[in-house]
Amino acid sequence: MRTPGAEYLIRQRVSALRRALPAAKDGDAASLHLARVATRRLRAALPLLASGPKAEKLARSFRRLTRALGPVRELDVALLILDELEKSGEVPRAAVNRLRQSIAEERDRLYADVRDRIDDFNLEKVRKRAVAVARKSGKTRRPRDTRDSEGIRERATRRAQRLSSAVENAAGLYLPDRLHDVRIAVKKLRYTLEVTERGGSARGSARIRTLKHAQDLLGRMHDLEVLIARTRSIQSSPGASTLKESSDLDRLVRRLETECRQLHGHYMAARPTLLALCHRLMTAGKPRERARSSAA
Repeated sequence: MRTPGAEYLIRQRVSALRRALPAAKDGDAASLHLARVATRRLRAALPLLASGPKAEKLARSFRRLTRALGPVRELDVALLILDELEKSGEVPRAAVNRLRQSIAEERDRLYADVRDRIDDFNLEKVRKRAVAVARKSGKTRRPRDTRDSEGIRERATRRAQRLSSAVENAAGLYLPDRLHDVRIAVKKLRYTLEVTERGGSARGSARIRTLKHAQDLLGRMHDLEVLIARTRSIQSSPGASTLKESSDLDRLVRRLETECRQLHGHYMAARPTLLALCHRLMTAGKPRERARSSAA
């Protein structure tokens, strides 16, 4: 696994965040998504490129912004799914409109807080600190520092072990909570490999594509499950919907559940490849573990 210069990598990721934040603050859904992804990539890169209290403090700053953007991003995805359903004509338009109204109202409430969080996030200050931390790291480590390479490899191995455990725990059943754990583990391993494999081999690119495919499948399933839960909540609220509206919402839920099952089938087809990838990453880390044990 090869890692590019720490300072270059941090600058690149901070620049992506800087480009996305202004439009995200103005309410643009696509920019909000890009800003959130940029914070996740920064959080994945920092532990691999630098250590110490300053790096940890920076990671916490990015994590707070990620979490602030998360709920609104979830609502944006729900609205996009509703747009798809409306265009397909597969569900009653009244059900789509009822759900869209509820989600849009909540988004408006949440976005006031998001704007405040973005205003409070001093990007220029954070950028300078992140670059300084990365630059210091680059000066204190040789370009091919063995310990540094081993630390990066160990992190990828741990991520692969967690993903393998999550996949095995989910088994072949459709269990949303366990599949959610798989999705999170896939995401963390993917962002780690994006750092370690950048500019690397075709094999490294194939690994990232495998993880992205699984993340897309599981992410779509999660988004549909969230929408199903929101629909059920509207139905169960006293006086929130008429009998006709409730029936229309039932049809919408059935449509979403059908797609969830189909996506799960695609995930199960991809599951062996995902486990094989984890196995290869874990195996690659074992020789070094044995070498250290022998040296001790």
